[in-house]
Amino acid sequence: MIEVDHVEEIMTSNPLTVTVDTHATRVRSILREDGFRALPVVNNHRLEGIITRGDIMNISATKSNIDARGIMEHPKVITTPDADIRELAGKLLKADTVQSPVVESTDSMHLVGIVSAVDILRKLYNGTKPIHNDISGIFTRNVVTCTYDEPISKVWDLMDETGFSGLPVIKKKKLIGIITRKDIINSGHVRIGRESGEIKRSIKVEKVMKTPPLVTTVQNSVTEVAQTMIEHDIGRLPVVENPVYVKKEPDRAIKSDLIGIITREDILWSYLG
Repeated sequence: MIEVDHVEEIMTSNPLTVTVDTHATRVRSILREDGFRALPVVNNHRLEGIITRGDIMNISATKSNIDARGIMEHPKVITTPDADIRELAGKLLKADTVQSPVVESTDSMHLVGIVSAVDILRKLYNGTKPIHNDISGIFTRNVVTCTYDEPISKVWDLMDETGFSGLPVIKKKKLIGIITRKDIINSGHVRIGRESGEIKRSIKVEKVMKTPPLVTTVQNSVTEVAQTMIEHDIGRLPVVENPVYVKKEPDRAIKSDLIGIITREDILWSYLG
């Protein structure tokens, strides 16, 4: 019998929040400076909505005067402290989201915390073995990529269209980096390019991407991939062949052949069965 672990054991209590009338540009600054994936929106401690990095990517000069109320969305999943984390993990995966506000009760909607897929994966990694420990059958082989010399504005739009929060970066048919929503938000450059319409002048991917990227091969197990994701707080790893590793960082490859990508969600499913 599997022991039940509760949300209250892993949630972040009293999370940073914004109010419904917080200026949208202030919300963007908080997400950029503090590195949060999402911010709960409250009104007198009552949960009203949530704002994610994806929502922030859509703020432009034409929307700069709106407040949090105008950009927040209804949380796809809401949980309580006594909920089973495995059941919550399943709900997050099915809803295609990576965090859930935690409320005292669904009657009061009083916000008491926030819990993420990262928190759940860390708990499962430290306490249980995955049901499936082979990554060869769970990673995605058809990968959406971008090139090192594309403007960030184009990549921003591609992320918005596909819903992917990170893309592998290709140069001369080789994987050389990875770029995420967080990288773009932190750069502060794409907003200017989009708002001015000067897409050609937008800063290039190579100036913002992370390189050399962390990678994995099909020989690595679910447990090993989970460990890398937890240690580096990342949501995806390119799956590669023929990697040329950095000598002092054997998980990073200067260049390699991209054959797929594996996400935190893929790894979570391996623990849930």
